[in-house]
Amino acid sequence: MDDAPENLSALRSMMVQQGYQTFVANNGERALKIARRVHPDLILLDVIMPGMDGLETCRQLKNHASTQRIPVIFMSAKTDTEDVVAGFDIGAVDYISKPLRMAEVCARVRTQLQIRSRSETQEEQAERLRAIVNSMAEGLLIIEADGRIQYANPACVNYLGYSEQELAGRNIAELLNPMVAQEYLDYFRRYAAEPESAHSHGTREVIIRHRNGSSVCMDLTLTPMVLRQPLFVGLLHDITHHKQSEDALQRAAMIDPLTKIANRRHFDSFIEKEWQRAMRSGLPLSLVVLDVDHFKLYNDTLGHPAGDACLQQVAQAIAAHALRQTDLAARYGGEEFVLLFAETDGATALQLAEAIRARIEGLQIPHPRSGTSPWLTVSIGVATTYPRHLDSIESLFVAADRAMYAAKEQGRNQVQATQCGSSSAMDAIKALVMR
Repeated sequence: MDDAPENLSALRSMMVQQGYQTFVANNGERALKIARRVHPDLILLDVIMPGMDGLETCRQLKNHASTQRIPVIFMSAKTDTEDVVAGFDIGAVDYISKPLRMAEVCARVRTQLQIRSRSETQEEQAERLRAIVNSMAEGLLIIEADGRIQYANPACVNYLGYSEQELAGRNIAELLNPMVAQEYLDYFRRYAAEPESAHSHGTREVIIRHRNGSSVCMDLTLTPMVLRQPLFVGLLHDITHHKQSEDALQRAAMIDPLTKIANRRHFDSFIEKEWQRAMRSGLPLSLVVLDVDHFKLYNDTLGHPAGDACLQQVAQAIAAHALRQTDLAARYGGEEFVLLFAETDGATALQLAEAIRARIEGLQIPHPRSGTSPWLTVSIGVATTYPRHLDSIESLFVAADRAMYAAKEQGRNQVQATQCGSSSAMDAIKALVMR
């Protein structure tokens, strides 16, 4: 774009010879129309033109979204410092003085096109990187050495409920458990002080506070970045569903599938912990062993589906009496159930066992061929101990089993109790006979 036809013709010929596709305009208005339509890679623009001058043309180019990034080189005989400065201030990338030296013009055009090409490549790479980061399923945080979050990608926003603006500037310590947060802050400080000796912090499972106050279980991987300032990339992977599945599997492994109360594995682990606690506290531990009377006869008469339903009702009646965190009811095998009552003496355990017996009989589950009662009944043995280092859990089970078999031998549908570890008590089992 030049005000002299001969200059325009010479420039066009030179550009064509160099292999450039060239468009010519002899005034500013025409130049704007062409630029907005074809989006050239570079514009050569005279400062002095009829009508709209070059400075105003450049200003409008830079104010329009479709043309603002096109590099503009001014050509002008006006070479005073203020004229050159005005050209650069308006957005030009170069300023060539007239009369034009075509070799110089070619060199400056080539240089600006190379710069633009490199810039576009870098911008494309940056845009591609932004697209990757923004579409990641994992959360990405850029964290400064003092723990301040510099950047959070959209996945972090989705995971944690904060907007990007709310996360940026927030300290990582506000999101983590205080002890875990302090560990990370110490790591940041060590790395900032001695970058060459630091290493990746690796991945660990953390609990992060959601904006709504709930907790989100996540894997957090921290890696230092070597830049002008110490920065850290934090990758967040949501493992809430995994943990829920894991917890569900753990619960399933501890629950009897038929009766939905604790299974033998869970009970054995539980009694081991309570045994150790009782030894430390010196408080009593009571074990209740319960067996359904004539259960094989019940199954043979009414069928296994009825037997399963019967065990389910018995289990719920038993579990209703294990109300404290230190109590546990479990199906120990077949028609045998156990209950553990921590911090419970023999007299209290005996009362609880009798309440369980009465409740099961009160269910009035018909047992047509039972020789004990028209209803389903149970026999119960109770053993109580004050654990000492030379005692064993097995001895408590043996005592409770013996008491339960004594209940069966004496007519069933009753509770028998013993004090484990006392020979006199083992020899003289106290019996509570019910009809």
